[in-house]
Amino acid sequence: MDLRELDRDSTGLCRLNSPVPAVCRKEPCILGVDEAGRGPVLGPMVYAICYCPLSRLADLEALKVADSKTLSESERDRLFVKMQEDGDFVGWALDVLSPNLISTSMLGRVKYNLNSLSHDTATGLVQFALDQGVKVAQVFVDTVGLPDTYQKRLQQRFPGIEVTVKAKADALYPVVSAASICAKVARDQAVKNWHFVEKLQDLDADYGSGYPNDPKTKAWLRKHVEPVFGFPQFVRFSWRTAQSILEKEAEGVMWEDSLTGDQEGPGRITSYFSEGARVRPRLPHRYFQERGLESATTL
Repeated sequence: MDLRELDRDSTGLCRLNSPVPAVCRKEPCILGVDEAGRGPVLGPMVYAICYCPLSRLADLEALKVADSKTLSESERDRLFVKMQEDGDFVGWALDVLSPNLISTSMLGRVKYNLNSLSHDTATGLVQFALDQGVKVAQVFVDTVGLPDTYQKRLQQRFPGIEVTVKAKADALYPVVSAASICAKVARDQAVKNWHFVEKLQDLDADYGSGYPNDPKTKAWLRKHVEPVFGFPQFVRFSWRTAQSILEKEAEGVMWEDSLTGDQEGPGRITSYFSEGARVRPRLPHRYFQERGLESATTL
C-alpha cells in the first residue's frame, strides 16, 4: 500500500484506491464500510470500503475474511494481499484522516464532532465508488452512533441503494469484514512508518496501543510534549488525555485583553448625537479579539 502522499502532507486527508474491476461496472455490487483507529489518541483514523459483484460474494467469503480485530497483523496483511490478487472482482478505496484534520475539525469555531466526520467520510467513499462507475446495489455499514438514525441518513442520501447499518457489522457481513481489513492494514502501515516532520530527538517508537488509557501511551505523550509548541502532528491534541498533559506539562499562555484599563467601552447611544460626542477607538473584529491578535506597529 503506497502511503507516500501521507508522508508528503500528514495534516489532511489521503485517499487511496484500487483499480475498479471491469465486472463491477457491469453487474450489481455489494459494498461494505468500516473504519480503524477511531479511539486512539495517536495516529490517523482510516475509513475503507470494499466491494464486489453480488454474483461473486461467495468467492469473497471463500477468502475467509473476518473482523480485523480478531486477526493478527500477519493474517490481515495476507488477506489484503489476497484481495489485491483477486482484483478481477474485488475493489477497495480508503480515506486516511490525519490526527491534525481530526483535531482541528473537532476544535474549530463551528464544532464538527467525530461522529459527523465519520458519517461524512463514509458517505464520501460510497459516492466515490459510484463516481468511479461501480454499480452499487447494496451497502452494509458498521454503525457509528445510533444505527437507525445513521441508516435513515444514508438511505436518504442514496435512495436507489439498499442500505443496512448494524452494530458489529464487521463480524456479520464478509464485505464489511473485508473493508475492516483494508482500513486496519492502512492504519497499521501509517502508524508504523509515520514521518515525524518535527525531527524529534530521542524518539521513542514504543508508544503502546495508542489508546488514551494505556500507561505506555501516556508516558510517550508526556515525553514528547514540547513546552511551547505542544505535540507532534502524530497526536490528536483534541483528546482529553492530550489536553490534560498539555495543561500540566506545557507553558501557560497569557493573552493581553483587547481593551486596556484606560480605554473606554461603548457609551450610551444618545452620546453619539450630542455636540461633544466622544471619539472612541474602533474595536477590532471579534475574530481578532478572540485570538488576542493586534496590528503590528513596528517590524
